[in-house]
Amino acid sequence: MLYQLEYPLHSSIKILYERLSTISGLSEWFADDVNINREGIYTFTWEGSSQEAELISKKKGEHIRFRWLDSEADEYFEFRIQIDELTSDVSLIVSDFAEDEEDKEDATNLWDAQIDNLKHIIGS
Repeated sequence: MLYQLEYPLHSSIKILYERLSTISGLSEWFADDVNINREGIYTFTWEGSSQEAELISKKKGEHIRFRWLDSEADEYFEFRIQIDELTSDVSLIVSDFAEDEEDKEDATNLWDAQIDNLKHIIGS
């Protein structure tokens, strides 16, 4: 099941997108290490454990979407930058998939911790 989480952030779009879309940016907050091979496959490493993903789509300053290679073909995780038209407040929308409510709760806790790292890095 697809779910979305919204995180208000105090950041410029440029700085935020840099942290979401580059190997160096992602390795600051999302994973311990991030690499990309010649075929365009990203390897994310956490505490010695690795997972591979392919970049599905991205639009500068708006979103970046990945698909884990070991997930279903129609599943993905996405970072989308949303700007409130009235207040110009910036939010990060994280879209991800979960097997069930328990899996969603565990994943939400993990995303919360990851986004706290991101907020710390960007000074939000």
